[in-house]
Amino acid sequence: MDAPSVTRAPARAPADGTRARIVRAAAVLMQRQGYEATGIKRIAQDAGATLGSVYHFFPGGKKELAVEALRHGADEFTDLLRTGLDSSDDPAEAVAECARLLARTLRDSDWTDGCPVAATALEFIGRSPAIQRASEEALRQWRDLLAGKLGAAGLSDDVARELACSVLSTLEGAELLCRVSASEEPLHIAARHLAQLIRSF
Repeated sequence: MDAPSVTRAPARAPADGTRARIVRAAAVLMQRQGYEATGIKRIAQDAGATLGSVYHFFPGGKKELAVEALRHGADEFTDLLRTGLDSSDDPAEAVAECARLLARTLRDSDWTDGCPVAATALEFIGRSPAIQRASEEALRQWRDLLAGKLGAAGLSDDVARELACSVLSTLEGAELLCRVSASEEPLHIAARHLAQLIRSF
């Protein structure tokens, strides 16, 4: 399967899609530049919406919108992981494919579309319970998905959960290295070594 690329909202979306366009625009901007650097005016502009529309759908302002944007980005990343995990019955090969898909997605976005929660989550540790909860939910969702694949291969629940945490940590770290170096190599290295690690159990 071709790498899942970031889907942009159409320039002329139906009126009933305004809220979805706003959430998507916010998700993309926060994924690329974090919360503080993302302004409501820019979100509205990228969504093809008015400021009034943004506040109509999100009366709580940017923080309320950020929570929805994080959830949207988390769901997209879940889809990428699920595509990789469904690619093979062999959990080692499936996890390696997750890393390869992530590498291709990063390359196709010119190294801008990394983890959908990292940039914003790090800004809000201890500052916004709602945003921190949304970030924690995303990370737990990804760990659970990975653990489910590993558990289905016969690993005990405890081992599957711990190994899933290691897989996710490796993917997140390798993704950062890819973005900094503008190279797929760190994730391809991660793919090989994660496969070796999983086969060792």
